[in-house]
Amino acid sequence: MASASSPKPPRAAGEIFGEHLPLAVRYAELLVTTGIEHGLLGPREASKVWERHIVNCAAVESLLPHRSRLIDIGSGAGLPGLALAIARPDLKVTLVEPMARRTRWLEDALSELGLTQVSVQRARAEEMSALIQAPVVTARAVARLDKLATLAWPLLPEGGRLLALKGDSAETEMHEASAILERIGTSSSTVHEVGADILATPVRVIELVKGSRPRVMRSGSGRGEKT
Repeated sequence: MASASSPKPPRAAGEIFGEHLPLAVRYAELLVTTGIEHGLLGPREASKVWERHIVNCAAVESLLPHRSRLIDIGSGAGLPGLALAIARPDLKVTLVEPMARRTRWLEDALSELGLTQVSVQRARAEEMSALIQAPVVTARAVARLDKLATLAWPLLPEGGRLLALKGDSAETEMHEASAILERIGTSSSTVHEVGADILATPVRVIELVKGSRPRVMRSGSGRGEKT
């Protein structure tokens, strides 16, 4: 049962988390108490913690195959990475976050929740490029799509996917980033709407798939060419 400081989980939370709902409730309690105290969540967000944050992030689990590995960059309060790990304990999740106070909070939250399949790395995404890779990279409210894709690409193998939670700006950002996405070697780009059957507002997620060959500029060519 949720504490007095944590709102009651909506029906959609039960649909997404199933038997893991009690763990999600405990996560919500941490977000609206120590999460607010540490500045990871604004005080006015407490009443909307389920609909705006936890459920919206966890709904993305429908795009993830069984026993997948993912890197969540700019994790902050663990959104979406920690919410996905609770909904899907088969996932192996690495939370990448550069701010010390946030990583300390994440480590305490993992200990409290007993999520042994999740690890925390205090670093910027670009600092991890030579150290880790995973088939999926997730991100929410980190950067515009052109910069986000550039950050995520070294963390993905060929065929790996970036899942970026973008909301109403999804198509606009894809259009504005199209030249850069082509140059870095994006084999496909798609906007998914997830949770339409259980959420009042479906979650819009951009999926970018890393191709095999980025475009490079040859010296003096004046145009991009495939290599």
